[in-house]
Amino acid sequence: MLSRNICGVKFKNPVIAASGTFGFGREYSEFYDVSLLGGICTKGLTLHKRDGNEGIRVYETRGGMLNSVGLQNPGIDEFIESELPFMDTLNTNIIANVGGSNIEEYVEAVAKLSNTSVHMIELNISCPNVKSGGMAFGIKCDTAYEVVKEVRSVCKKPLIVKLSPNAEDIVAMARSCREAGADALSLINTVKAMAIDIKKKKTVFENVFAGLSGPAVKPLALRMVYEVSKAVDIPVIGLGGIMSGIDAIEFIMAGATAVQIGTANFIKPDIAVDIIEEIREFMYKEGIKNIDEIVGAAWVGD
Repeated sequence: MLSRNICGVKFKNPVIAASGTFGFGREYSEFYDVSLLGGICTKGLTLHKRDGNEGIRVYETRGGMLNSVGLQNPGIDEFIESELPFMDTLNTNIIANVGGSNIEEYVEAVAKLSNTSVHMIELNISCPNVKSGGMAFGIKCDTAYEVVKEVRSVCKKPLIVKLSPNAEDIVAMARSCREAGADALSLINTVKAMAIDIKKKKTVFENVFAGLSGPAVKPLALRMVYEVSKAVDIPVIGLGGIMSGIDAIEFIMAGATAVQIGTANFIKPDIAVDIIEEIREFMYKEGIKNIDEIVGAAWVGD
C-alpha cells in the first residue's frame, strides 16, 4: 500500500527523515522505533571533519526556523567507522548526504561512501549557511552539471541530487542534473534568509545568512516539486515544511515519489510516524490501494 521503489531501492513507506534534522538516528531511536521510517538521510557529511559555524546556530522565526549550523560533522572516515555500524542496525534505508567545498572533495567523499553499506547517496550541491560548501554549485546549471558528472563517474550507489530553491532556474537545474547522471532529485533545500537583532543593531548570525525551513517554505517547495516532477523522468523526493500527512499527500500529488521530514522532527520527535499513519488513513478512506495512484494526481496540462 505504502511501499516505494526508488532507483531499485525498496522503501517500506514514502517517509524519510531529512538530512540535518535527524543526526545519525541515535537520539531519535531513544524516542521511538525508527525502523518504521522509509529511510534516514544522514547529517550532512564532508570529506574532513568540520566544527561548523560560530555564534548562534538556530533561531526561531514566524512559521519556521533559521539554521546556521555550517555542516558540523565528524567527516567521512569517522562516520564510516563509528556511526554507520550503528545505523546498519536500524532496519531502514540509509541515505548518506554529502557536501563539499570543491569538486575534488565531493568526488573523494562519494568514492569512499560507495564502498560502504549505505543504500543511496544524496549530493548536497547547495548549503546557504556555510561560507564554502556547495552554494555556488547549486545556483548555476553549468557548475551543477560539472560536479554531478564528476561524482557520477565514481558513484556506485543510486545518486540523489538535492536542489536549492535559490537556483537561477529550478527546472533547468533539474534537467542539468538529470543529464549529468542523477538517478533522482530531492528538493527543496533551505531558503537563503537572515535575521537582525534590533537591540544589538547587527545580524543574528555570524555568517550573516542562514537557511530557512519549516511551514513558511511549504508553498514555495510545493510549487518547485510540481514544476520539477513534470519536467524530468526520474524520481523526485519532496521536502520543505511538511508538518502532517496532509502536507505529505500534497507533495505526492504534486509529483513526489517520496517525501522527507525535517523541521517537524524538532517539534515532535516521532512526528514521522504520525505522518505515515495519516497517509495510510487517507488512502483507506479514499479507497486508494496503491500510492502510485495519486503521484502527480494534481498535474494540469502536459
